[in-house]
Amino acid sequence: MQKNDEIILKITDITNEGSGVGKYEGMAVFTPQTAVGDTAKVKILKVKKTYAYGKVLELITPSPDRTTPDCEVSGKCGGCVFRHIDYKAEAKLKEDKVYQAIKRIGGVDLKPSPIIIPDNTCRYRNKAEYPLNSDGKVGFYAFHSHRVIPCSNCLLQPEIFKNIAEETENWIKENRISIYNETAHKGLLRHLYIRIAEATNEIMVTLVINGTAIAHSDKLIDSLKSVCGDSLKSVQINFNTDNTNVILGKKCKTIYGEDYITDILCGIKVRLSPLSFYQVNRDMAEKLYKKAREYACPQNKNILDLYCGAGTIGLSMAKEAKSIIGVEIIPEAIEDAKFNAKQNNIENARFICGDAAASAEILKNEGISADVIIVDPPRKGCEASLINSITNDFSPERVIYVSCDPATLARDIAIFNANGYILKEYTPVDLFPRTSHVETVALLIRTNQKI
Repeated sequence: MQKNDEIILKITDITNEGSGVGKYEGMAVFTPQTAVGDTAKVKILKVKKTYAYGKVLELITPSPDRTTPDCEVSGKCGGCVFRHIDYKAEAKLKEDKVYQAIKRIGGVDLKPSPIIIPDNTCRYRNKAEYPLNSDGKVGFYAFHSHRVIPCSNCLLQPEIFKNIAEETENWIKENRISIYNETAHKGLLRHLYIRIAEATNEIMVTLVINGTAIAHSDKLIDSLKSVCGDSLKSVQINFNTDNTNVILGKKCKTIYGEDYITDILCGIKVRLSPLSFYQVNRDMAEKLYKKAREYACPQNKNILDLYCGAGTIGLSMAKEAKSIIGVEIIPEAIEDAKFNAKQNNIENARFICGDAAASAEILKNEGISADVIIVDPPRKGCEASLINSITNDFSPERVIYVSCDPATLARDIAIFNANGYILKEYTPVDLFPRTSHVETVALLIRTNQKI
């Protein structure tokens, strides 16, 4: 098989990133925008030693899972890799993805509890971070690139985001606002960043700039007021002059309204700034936290919440728990967590700014005990030193692991298992319908039998 060959390929599996996989002459061929059960004519784009990449030229026999994409940029932007298949098939793929990772990497052959799915697979995101092309059009990056695919009406975003994006595009054109070029590191406007607090309908709009000021912002504010009405609570500038792919800089300036907006999650008021971590799917986050609370059995327990962000998971259990201690390395998140505890009259919560592993060591030296430990790490998972501290120094009855990556979750489950904690139950939760991502909540129980 060589580049530019045209082959007939039967799709038999899906990768973690959402591409279809078929075998041809013993080699795996990865082909985006295909579904299990498809037979397609495929053009080979790149050939490696044991695998190749292709693209569909013609769909010969469609999979029974196929459906017609309802998005004009489906297959072009890097977001909705599953918009061409039925949602039930997508949910089954994600449930199996988690199971296979736990089985192969974690070494535990335990079926998951049924995946928790949303009531709505569209318009669920409460945050958008739009890059802009050279013409000042908002959009999204193409798969594995920084090429912007123009799209103001993303079906994952609330409809009001479309109106905000279009008003911003008009303002850019009328006022000749320069657009940031990441190759030259020149130009002013880097991203348009929008948040909405769904429970209160409060909206925050942030302009991320490569500079210290932006002209004609008063005109944009007037335009935003016209489309958002009283829902517009905050307009801010975020300063990011670094030559980096990181979207947000560390400092913000409010140019209209308040510094924050407020949402309500699991009955807890949550303060949100541009820099606050917050789950992008509020309704599904409530379901995820409900499952975490069910696994934690927090009644009269001392709970240690590591990687706590703005404290939302721990605070959702605070009224039942004996105490909550949250740990997070980002100072702004800790300030949000402290404020959230105060505004909800929660007095049994304490928050510490620091690295999870180092803070766990400090708490151990203070003689702090924990009946339940919650970890919600980034995609890379937990450090081995942290798992060692959890299992040997604290030795809680239960560990609740909230994961955004099945592979690192499975890896860490194997380490927990070697340290005397078995996987009792786990539940996939689809916080990001139509994308390749899936969350998982896992319950690990202490057995005192180390391998």
